[in-house]
Amino acid sequence: MLASITDDPPILICADLQVEYLTPGRRHVILDGEAATVRCLELLTLWRTNLWPVMHLKRIAQAAWFNPASRLTDWIAEAKPRPGEMTFEHPLPSAYSSSRFVDYMSNIRSVRCILVGFSLDETILATAVDGFHRSHRYQIVTDAVACRQPGTGDAAAYKQSVVNVIGNFATVHASAELIRTSGAIAV
Repeated sequence: MLASITDDPPILICADLQVEYLTPGRRHVILDGEAATVRCLELLTLWRTNLWPVMHLKRIAQAAWFNPASRLTDWIAEAKPRPGEMTFEHPLPSAYSSSRFVDYMSNIRSVRCILVGFSLDETILATAVDGFHRSHRYQIVTDAVACRQPGTGDAAAYKQSVVNVIGNFATVHASAELIRTSGAIAV
């Protein structure tokens, strides 16, 4: 189904676009983060240009490896939320661990969300599963998501496995499938 730009567009949810995930030597560094970041920024620019709703998620875990007081938890400069864009901090992997996020999602009329960003194997997976159980519709953009390097094995195979699991709870698209040249968005 296509929705024209005159319909309510889906909310673009930028998950954990934080410096922590791009800093070499950090435990959760994303090795292919540049490609996903470029695609996230392209989608973010499209949403901002069209004045469509944008939401930002920020992981603020209290674990030893994740110091919320550190500058590493700051937003990637180009993805920093602008005035009027919603932001939610979440302590656990799912965005639904934020009571503000739960309240917001429970009170909007038509829940259609596109998830992009980092923490594919944590935040994006957990949020898609939690949303599915609340009858919220999520889409994942495969070339605009990334996850950390697994301890062993092939990173691309690991990412594909996570995407396959998410496919049970959300619609999975590449950005080219999602955005049509006609100015419509596949939903």
